[in-house]
Amino acid sequence: MGRIQLVTRVVKPAVFLAALFPLGLLVWDGFADGLGANPIEAITHRTGRWTLRLLLITLAIAPLRRITGWNELARLRRMLGLYAFFYALLHFLTYIWLDQSLVLRDITEDIIERPYVTLGFTAFLLLVPLAVTSTNAMVRRLGGARWRKLHKLAYVAGLAGALHYLWLVKADTRDPIIYLIVLAALFAFRLPITGRGRPAGA
Repeated sequence: MGRIQLVTRVVKPAVFLAALFPLGLLVWDGFADGLGANPIEAITHRTGRWTLRLLLITLAIAPLRRITGWNELARLRRMLGLYAFFYALLHFLTYIWLDQSLVLRDITEDIIERPYVTLGFTAFLLLVPLAVTSTNAMVRRLGGARWRKLHKLAYVAGLAGALHYLWLVKADTRDPIIYLIVLAALFAFRLPITGRGRPAGA
C-alpha cells in the first residue's frame, strides 16, 4: 500500500474518528450526568480546549511534512482545520445560547467590556474565513499565494484563542501557557523557510 492510499484509507478515517471522539465523550457525559455542578461551564471549557488543540495540530502538519518528507500528511490538514472550526462553533454557540440565552444586548456588552471575551470572539471571527475558504474551489478562486497568505491568520486566531484561555483561567495557567509555547514553536519553525521556498501547499 502506497503512502497516498495509506493516508486516504487508514490514517484519514482514523483521524476523523479520533477528532470526533471528544464530542462523543461530551455527549456521553451529558447524558450520564458527568459534567459536574456547572455543565455549561464544562461544555464551554472542553469545546474551547479542543478548538485550540485541533488548531495547533493543524498548524503542525506543515512542520511534520518538512521533518518527515511525508507530503501526503497535507491530506489531513483541511479535515483537522474544519474540526477545529467545528469545536470553535460549538464553543461559541454554548456561550451565546446556553450561557447568554441569545440576549444580543448582554452578548454585545460582554464582548465589549470583558477583554478575554473580546479575544475569544476575535479568534472565532478569524476562523470563519479560513473555514469558508477551505474548499478546492476557493483555493483556485483566490490563487495559491493569496490563499496561503489568508490562512496565516490561523496563527493569529491561535494566539487570540490561547490568550483568551489564559485570561479566563487566571490561576492555573499551565495549559494555556503550554498552548502559547507550542504555537510560538510552530510559528518559529516556519520563519527559516521564508523566501527559500516551501513544500507545495505548506
